[in-house]
Amino acid sequence: MTAVVCGAVLALLVGGAGYALFVGRRLAAEADDASARVREAEALRSVSPALPMLVRADGRVEMPPRLVDWLGLAVAPRFLQDLSADGAGLPADEATALASEVKAAQRSGRAFVRALHPQGSGRAITVRGSRAPGELGATGAVVLWTMDATDSESEIGRLQTEVDDLSTAFDALSGLIEAAPLPMWYRGSDLRLAMVNSAYVRAVEGADAADVIARELELVEGSGRGGPRAGAQAARISGKPQREILPATIDGERRSLEVHDVPLPTGGVASFAVDVEDLEQSRAGAKRFAEAQRAMLDRLSAGVAQFGADRGLVFCNQPFRRMFAMRTEWLSDRPEFDRVLERMREANRLPEVRDFPSWKAERRAWFVPGEDAAEENWHLPGGTHLRVVAQPLPDGGLLVIFEDRTEQVQLASARDTLLRVRTATFDNLFEALAVFAGDGKLQLWNNRMRAVWGFEEEFLAGHPRVDTFAEAAAPKLATPNRAALIPELVRSATVERQQRGGRVAFADGRHFEFAAVPLPDGNALLTMLDITDSRRAEQALRERANALEAADRVKTQFVANMSYELRTPLTSISGFAEMLHGGYAGKLSKDADTYVEAILQSVERLGLLIDDVLDLTQGGDDAEIERVDVDLAVVARAAADTIMPAAKRRKLDFAVEVARSAGRVTGDPKRLKEVIEHLLRHAVAATPEGGRILLHADGSATGARIVVSDDGFGMDAESVAKAFDRFGEPGMQPTGERALGLGLPLAKQFVEAHGGRIDLVSQPDAVATEAFGASLADRVRAGDVIALSGDLGMGKTSIARGLLAALGLQGEAPSPSFAIVQPYDPPEVRVPVLHVDLYRIEDPDELEELGLDEALSDAVLLVEWPERAPGYWPHALRLTLAPAPDGGRILTADVPASWKPRWPI
Repeated sequence: MTAVVCGAVLALLVGGAGYALFVGRRLAAEADDASARVREAEALRSVSPALPMLVRADGRVEMPPRLVDWLGLAVAPRFLQDLSADGAGLPADEATALASEVKAAQRSGRAFVRALHPQGSGRAITVRGSRAPGELGATGAVVLWTMDATDSESEIGRLQTEVDDLSTAFDALSGLIEAAPLPMWYRGSDLRLAMVNSAYVRAVEGADAADVIARELELVEGSGRGGPRAGAQAARISGKPQREILPATIDGERRSLEVHDVPLPTGGVASFAVDVEDLEQSRAGAKRFAEAQRAMLDRLSAGVAQFGADRGLVFCNQPFRRMFAMRTEWLSDRPEFDRVLERMREANRLPEVRDFPSWKAERRAWFVPGEDAAEENWHLPGGTHLRVVAQPLPDGGLLVIFEDRTEQVQLASARDTLLRVRTATFDNLFEALAVFAGDGKLQLWNNRMRAVWGFEEEFLAGHPRVDTFAEAAAPKLATPNRAALIPELVRSATVERQQRGGRVAFADGRHFEFAAVPLPDGNALLTMLDITDSRRAEQALRERANALEAADRVKTQFVANMSYELRTPLTSISGFAEMLHGGYAGKLSKDADTYVEAILQSVERLGLLIDDVLDLTQGGDDAEIERVDVDLAVVARAAADTIMPAAKRRKLDFAVEVARSAGRVTGDPKRLKEVIEHLLRHAVAATPEGGRILLHADGSATGARIVVSDDGFGMDAESVAKAFDRFGEPGMQPTGERALGLGLPLAKQFVEAHGGRIDLVSQPDAVATEAFGASLADRVRAGDVIALSGDLGMGKTSIARGLLAALGLQGEAPSPSFAIVQPYDPPEVRVPVLHVDLYRIEDPDELEELGLDEALSDAVLLVEWPERAPGYWPHALRLTLAPAPDGGRILTADVPASWKPRWPI
């Protein structure tokens, strides 16, 4: 039993020993691991940049040897106060401060950081302290981690110095930006305003910078480019500064600002604006000035070419291009100076030279600035003379002016020729000439003047004054005191600028007519003409005229007496013939009655001729004309009634048109009636049976007009020229032309006695005029205006009648003189026509009452006297009739664009 127990105990002991061995080995292994970890930690700590220092609650200090070396101590300190020693360790103030920090950490557990500077080592140590963790902390221990911050401290010092410098520079830059007169601003990465200077605040009229930033007041408007931030956005995207000129309103004025946006590495954008309004205005003004200068140069007659500093052609005006035959396309390539000269040579616009390259090289020297501009005269082939002025420009360019002096040279040559011709002419004129200056001195004279007065050449070459000239001339005159007229006339011409003349007789019997004429240059021309022979002929002619006047008075008296003597038997013949015609001697046969009527007509005609002869002999410039108020319409109708029987006997269409505008005149009613009767008798005598005679009377505010027209035989130019001559050849010419009698001379005499005028217009080619009018019928269309101009009787109405007849009008178209507007409508004409006569229109405003513009849309307008309405119908076909030298008429047509396809006729 005991053995069992012993065995059990022994087994337990063996088991315990085995377990103890197992536990020992495990603990030994753990100790080895711990030792290894300790060694590893010690190795890491030995190379760690941070060294620990443990300060216990009682002030004892534990630290590694390296830290002892950092602190500059010979032996490791035991207590915290041992960190400071004489000449080693920490300075006393730092040691005291560190002890305070450690106590505070022990009490409150507050961590701290402090920089330490051991004495004599030059090191900077950064200490971070805090309560120790775990049980050590519970006992009041504090762990201090120390790091060698010597290099960091130097870098921090350097950086601090740099920061201070940068702060100073930043403050200076901020002050500069703030004081800058230019608006400056900064945008953050979101492109919102982050900083603005005072100039910006003033420009946007903000309270201060903060107010501007808060309200986001933008300086520029963006000008449609995407808003005021578009430039900053573009600068940030491109990474390059942006510059743009934008409008802005500053102090109520519109200004142009040159905005610069500069991207910054931070993502923001710095901007500033320069006011370039004055610069832009200056540039615009300079541009306008340059454009105006070039426009002015284009209007100069001289050619102008400007070359730049690179010797390329910068500008040339139109005269230069024409002068040297240069095309615009070639000039647009800015050819060089040498090429321009070569082109001139090709166009034969340079003077002929032997060595053109050398000549061209000499001209290149024009670009070198000098004291004066280079000037040359070029004589070109063909006789052209050019004056060339080359002026170097400050920018290294060249301005060349080419003045065509051909005309001046020709004028100078012509002037020299004229001077020689004038001298030769003066010396060979029949008149004596002398020119006196404004101061009275003799300037020019011819040989005739010297010969007339018999002066010596030396006397005249001394240029004597006019008073001296007159004193020398006085002895040669029949009346010496008449010489005083010469100075008087010269002064009148030079001072008063009046032309005066007179006559003077010489002592030798010669007679001269002289005059002083003011010249444009202020001088006086004295002319003397020998009229000795003219005086003699004048005297002879005067004597002959007196004899002729006496003979004319005898003739006139004889004709008057003969007229009175002829009237007595004529009265008896007329009386007996009327008695026979009245049947007092018994009934006459039909043939006898016809003979008696012929006798009565001849007696009437002879009586009229006798009256005309009496009027011619008794009438003249001194004929008596009664001046009373006369109703011209009554006089005209009375004259028409007198001529009406004669017109009916010849079966004539006698029309009388008396307009209300004829009115009343002051004159002799008898003579005015005779004027009209003479004109009507002339028309009746010249118009064949079945013809037409028109008596028309109208007037205006200034006078009255009487027109007698007929469609009888015309008169040639020679007959018209002598139609108003007294005692012209009567009768009919073999060609059928009308005869000349006494009626027209008498009518002219009476009209002129009343202060009027009489005109005779003959139209022997009226058929041709109407034929021309008819040729227009196939070409006219509704809306056309045909304006007919010309003097009275030129054939305007004939053209209108020819056109109307060709359009289908039956019968003769009446003149619209009285009605002003004569309308013709289908079916009497093919196209509606308005025939208008504006002769009696005094104010163009009266045309509106006629309604011509409304009717023009569907009618043809024929207008006579269109000059009474200037400015109307600018697109009309204008036909003008004028007399030709041979007696015919000239038709001139002004054809508008609408008639071009239909013209010529």
